[in-house]
Amino acid sequence: MKNQKEFAKRRKQFIQQLGENNIAVIASASISIRNGDVEHKFRQDSNFFYLTGFDEPDAVAVFIPGRVQGEYILFCSEYDPTVALWVGARAGLDNAREVYGADDAFPHDDIDEILPGLIENKGCLYFPMGANSIFDQQLLEWSQEIRTRSRTGVSAPVEFISTDSILHEMRLIKSVEEIKQMKKAAKISINAHKRAMQYCQPDKFEYQVEAEMRHEFISSGALLQAYPAIVGGGDNGCVLHYIDNNQKLNDGDLLLIDAGCEWQKYASDITRTFPINGVFSEAQAALYQIVLDAQYAAIEAVKVGNNWNTPHEEAVKVIVKGLVQLGILEGRVPTLIKNEAYKPYYMHRTGHWLGMDVHDVGDYKVAGQWRLLEPGMVLTIEPGLYIQPNATEVDEKWRGIGIRIEDDVLVTKKGPEVLTDKVPKEIADIEKLMTHSG
Repeated sequence: MKNQKEFAKRRKQFIQQLGENNIAVIASASISIRNGDVEHKFRQDSNFFYLTGFDEPDAVAVFIPGRVQGEYILFCSEYDPTVALWVGARAGLDNAREVYGADDAFPHDDIDEILPGLIENKGCLYFPMGANSIFDQQLLEWSQEIRTRSRTGVSAPVEFISTDSILHEMRLIKSVEEIKQMKKAAKISINAHKRAMQYCQPDKFEYQVEAEMRHEFISSGALLQAYPAIVGGGDNGCVLHYIDNNQKLNDGDLLLIDAGCEWQKYASDITRTFPINGVFSEAQAALYQIVLDAQYAAIEAVKVGNNWNTPHEEAVKVIVKGLVQLGILEGRVPTLIKNEAYKPYYMHRTGHWLGMDVHDVGDYKVAGQWRLLEPGMVLTIEPGLYIQPNATEVDEKWRGIGIRIEDDVLVTKKGPEVLTDKVPKEIADIEKLMTHSG
């Protein structure tokens, strides 16, 4: 996202909430080593990027309400032609101010000399506690060093507060610009899932299907996956976080794909389950329809004023009723729900917040109560059923069937807006796409 006005607006809102005589300090992500001297591809810390739009390591953003010389200070790397030759140019101090909107910019190498002075005499020090243990320790050491000079008339912050209390609430409600980026991420991922359905057939390997999806991501400009893709055929679809993706796809099995790209730091998250040979068996279709009906019921419950847990409750009702109708569970639906008798087959929640992180920030409860849904929130709706291969308590025809259906849903005043509804999920639509793939 290159809209610097958006970042400036966020900084203004953030600084206003800090309060007078306080300071916030947020460090960028660091480069991490894959092995030897080979680095992982850099991905900026979400909180840091949310406020700065600055996509480099070795940077620290400082926010000081009311500072005459400027409220937003950025420590970053200076431009170095040698570094530019090897790994590409860094923005440098001038661009930190002129392009990225910093009121003041200093070399990162000078942070030990300058930042302690900025912290002096501040009441509260806000920082992302626990996000970067090394930097947390550095802040504490600077504060302690200031305390040793108390006789000179300076004081260290008397209170340390996590920036999460402000930033996570800000990030929970998406702006128009953020929703635009999320819709783009969704569109690319939609095409990737459709491509996977059309490519899939018996005797292919899971990684070959994943390769088709990653080709679609990258060729569309989404260079990163939002999370490691799950591409699980047959029994592997019953493993919730299966990421080996190295087995052959067998005729007659289902394939569960949970995958999404990241676009401009915003995630998409889609799951579809479909028959490897293009046609659902009777048992597969019966279980699949339960999950699909549960998802529709949950999506319908994504309304302003409903609480976070309402979609999950609606999904569970449909799933338990369906399992009773198939004879997999026995008893009264309310009693089975109360006793959580469905847990062996549906053991996870129905969704999570979605945004810059695939499992995005934001509390699910406020003052001990489920949070009420508000316009601008984005969440996933992803019910599932997983009948383990060794589930001897059920008829053999159900065993080894894993199904999950997941979409990204925006809360609006008019009701739920499904950002990812263009990926087929009705049985007839999936079979039509797969058997008419050309």
